[in-house]
Amino acid sequence: MDLQQKLAQLPEKSGVYIYYDTEGKVLYVGKAKNLKNRVKQYFFESAVKPYKVSVMLKYVADMEYILTESETDAFALENTLIKKHSPPFNIMLKDDKQYPFIKINLKENFPKLIPTRKILPDNAKYYGPIMGSVKELLKILNELYPTRNCNFDFKRLPKNFRPCLNYHLSVCSAPCIGKIGKEDYSKLIEKCSRFLKGDTVEAQNILLERMKKASDELRFEDALKYRYQYELIKSLSQTKVATLGKLVDYDVFTISCDGTLSAVNMMLIRGGRVFSSKNYMVTDAGIDEAQTLSAFLNAYYQNTNDAGREVLTNKSIEGSSDFEQFLTKKFKRKTSLKVPLKGDKRQLLEMSLQNAKEYLKKSLAAEERKIAATEGAITQLKELLKLSVLPRRIECYDISNISGVDKVASMVVAINGEKSPKDYRRFKIKTVEGANDFACMKEVLLRRFERIKNKDDKFGIAPDLIVVDGGLGQLKYAKEAMDESGIKTEMVSLAKREELVYTLNNKTPVRLPLDSYALNLLINIRDEAHRFAITYFRQLHGKNAFKSKLKEIEGVGEKRQAALMKKFKNIESIKKATLDELSKTEGINKSIAQNIFDYFNKYD
Repeated sequence: MDLQQKLAQLPEKSGVYIYYDTEGKVLYVGKAKNLKNRVKQYFFESAVKPYKVSVMLKYVADMEYILTESETDAFALENTLIKKHSPPFNIMLKDDKQYPFIKINLKENFPKLIPTRKILPDNAKYYGPIMGSVKELLKILNELYPTRNCNFDFKRLPKNFRPCLNYHLSVCSAPCIGKIGKEDYSKLIEKCSRFLKGDTVEAQNILLERMKKASDELRFEDALKYRYQYELIKSLSQTKVATLGKLVDYDVFTISCDGTLSAVNMMLIRGGRVFSSKNYMVTDAGIDEAQTLSAFLNAYYQNTNDAGREVLTNKSIEGSSDFEQFLTKKFKRKTSLKVPLKGDKRQLLEMSLQNAKEYLKKSLAAEERKIAATEGAITQLKELLKLSVLPRRIECYDISNISGVDKVASMVVAINGEKSPKDYRRFKIKTVEGANDFACMKEVLLRRFERIKNKDDKFGIAPDLIVVDGGLGQLKYAKEAMDESGIKTEMVSLAKREELVYTLNNKTPVRLPLDSYALNLLINIRDEAHRFAITYFRQLHGKNAFKSKLKEIEGVGEKRQAALMKKFKNIESIKKATLDELSKTEGINKSIAQNIFDYFNKYD
């Protein structure tokens, strides 16, 4: 059934729709209350479409849909599929989307404040997102309310356990040795919680008193420190919306779009104050601003554990009642979604929208340069190297060794022209004897292609383009691996110095323009592969050198080598170790410790 037939038979029910390109790769995932009405909007020839939608439609070759019981179910399914496929035309938060939070696990007897970027369904309290320095904020909180930051299990501490340096610096109240009881400690945690919710009055008063006392005692450095901390905390709460005059918690989201890019401003109102304001550049192939904002809210609230009592937006969100149900269920309290038309809430929207418009205006030039260096680069690569597909996933391989010893390889990945470190892989060469980089490259690619054939969950995504570091020799062996495995993909090599690109179609290298985004992308990914390979080689080589040295010592087998490595980290530390320190290593008795000590101190 072709695309037109599928469009004609769309049901008028809720569900998720998925667009594919000619290679069967997912381009976009969207949800709809009425699939027929929503999907057909994309293909109406007379309709004026945003530029990003027009670009996407050039690549759409097929579509599928999945029916759901309600739009709430569609909302959840859409998020799952986006996380699974990372479609290039779905929303991406361009500006540090994973902001840190502070986590407090109240189930612990003596909870601590933990900085984290992951929100887990563990019933702990999460405060944030934190827009400033988390490290600086935690430092201030520890000085004001000295809570622990260690990982000790208090139930297993020895009887003669002594508190750490933090206690003596007055930034920990030492619950480990009973210097503070559970009830008093809980009061400290409660004060920390109030502070993180925006109630900073007590903290400011404490710092003012400390500043004055330090000044009176002529401790001017301390006075300056307290003044800095006071100003920092004050800045968190000094912006107050005067027209509100009441303690309210709102999340305000507004969107401004120029037809190609969109900017979203997010203002968090806590206790009647603007607790934080942040702008985001976003991309999404939604039909209109409302759909793009809906996708943004979806992405944001799936990854946060905090919400105001009301969510205010400047666009009506389709399926707002289902979205309210999602928020209410996740945050376990009534949360409403509104588009205010007048009054204080409308003033907040206008303030937020003004910020979004200003940010969009200032960011367009920078964003255009970034798009040119990423999306533009892969488009240039396809055209200049005459590739059969747009290289959205590029994998680059490099080999590293010294005279054939400790041979390793690296694979780095760029997706849509941007580095994707979570997809990087490293390899130990298993079958090649001696220094033979060509054979090493072949082995690595054979192993890589085998994972693709087996549809490995984490390692089975096929690349659009493979780049190998080197010239015709490396490319020849890489092609042999591809031919033997039966996997077909585009493949080139990039030679150093002159930066010539060799392809499978021609023995004559291609000289890409020196100022082209395409060449810059290839050089960057090649250099990244080299860095990643060298880092792994040094790590492995150092580890093997460590073991090799210890093998010469009588009585030191693999288990004792591992114990020494765990405790001392390197050979130099073992050389400097005393007999007593060596004998306290797991599995090392006094006799073995004497052998180790004698080896490094008598014979080395």
